[in-house]
Amino acid sequence: MPSHAALLYFPKPVLKTLLFSLIVVSLAACSSDDNEAVGAGGGADAGGQPTPGVTVETVETQDVEVSQDYAGRAQGAREVEVRSRIQGILEERLYNEGQIVAAGDSLFRIDQKPSEAMVESARAQQRVAEAELRQAEREWNRISSLYERNAVSERDRDTAQSDRELAEANLSVTQAAVAQAELNLGYTDVKAPLSGVTSLEDLPEGSLVEVGTLLTTIIQQDPVHVRFALPEDDASIQRTARRAMTGDEESQSTSAILIRADGDTYDQKGEVDFTASTLDSRTGSVSARAVFPNKENEIIPGQFVRVRVTLQDMEDVVTVPEDVVSEGAEGAQVFIVEENKAVVRPVELGPVVDGRQVILNGLSEGDNLVVNGHVSLQDGVEVDVSDDEEASDSSEEESN
Repeated sequence: MPSHAALLYFPKPVLKTLLFSLIVVSLAACSSDDNEAVGAGGGADAGGQPTPGVTVETVETQDVEVSQDYAGRAQGAREVEVRSRIQGILEERLYNEGQIVAAGDSLFRIDQKPSEAMVESARAQQRVAEAELRQAEREWNRISSLYERNAVSERDRDTAQSDRELAEANLSVTQAAVAQAELNLGYTDVKAPLSGVTSLEDLPEGSLVEVGTLLTTIIQQDPVHVRFALPEDDASIQRTARRAMTGDEESQSTSAILIRADGDTYDQKGEVDFTASTLDSRTGSVSARAVFPNKENEIIPGQFVRVRVTLQDMEDVVTVPEDVVSEGAEGAQVFIVEENKAVVRPVELGPVVDGRQVILNGLSEGDNLVVNGHVSLQDGVEVDVSDDEEASDSSEEESN
């Protein structure tokens, strides 16, 4: 075989290795060309990642009312026990049990005959005392005249004067007895001391009642009170309510809204007029009371309700959607856009009001806040600002 033919001969294993190396080199060259083409197109960064799209919201300030809901129970403003003030037989009940009565309405009638007899007896004694006084005055006039003519002794004059004074005192006693008898006669007509709802009668007609016997109970429904408990750390509302209790004209009352068990809001506003001065050691809370008008008796004592209390009025504060706030190395943070770059802003959080987070510090009016597309952002990354929320949402999905 000629010598130049020996140069073209390769063993099979060596030939396979050479072919594999040529294939790898070709693929690497193609990949490098593709990356350069993508980088020149402007749709991705130097690392091959697409520019994230975000939606921004211009930061504005507003006045915010901070409120809190508390569970409570409705109660009547007053609950008064109606008791008998004299002894006698209960003759008649003059109202329907559970009926709403007005102050001064007759509720029960106690047998009046014994009281009427006592009035007549007291008046008769008064007439006797009046006659005795007239006789004592006539005697005094006669004796005093004789004394001036030295016809009687000084002792006789003093006796006549004492008899007249005793007759005057006795007349006063009988007059008081008449007034007491007439007062007892009036007590036979048991009247409602206030307007409200009556309870069941405690004794039926025909029962013998003593002085102080409970006849019924009246619950005043207008206004209605709601008792609730304040957590220990709600110091601002506690201070405001206590100032209102002391009559401090400079302090504004704490307003309250009542929410029924079905979620409906009561159309009459109330106010917190009382907070306890001590902390309940068992519950770690402070008892409080709100007062609401209830002319139509829509709120029934005993109902479970919620009281929405205004804790604070904040002026010119920034609010943002809750979901734009994330946790960073320095705490709570948000992203804003400056010169088409995402910038991290640490923020100080306040309360959440109507689904929006109050920002106490960290944002200024006019800042461009990232509200969509912020989930995978990094500080300093260039972003594509868009008003299309769907584009931002799709960008987040691709990043995830």
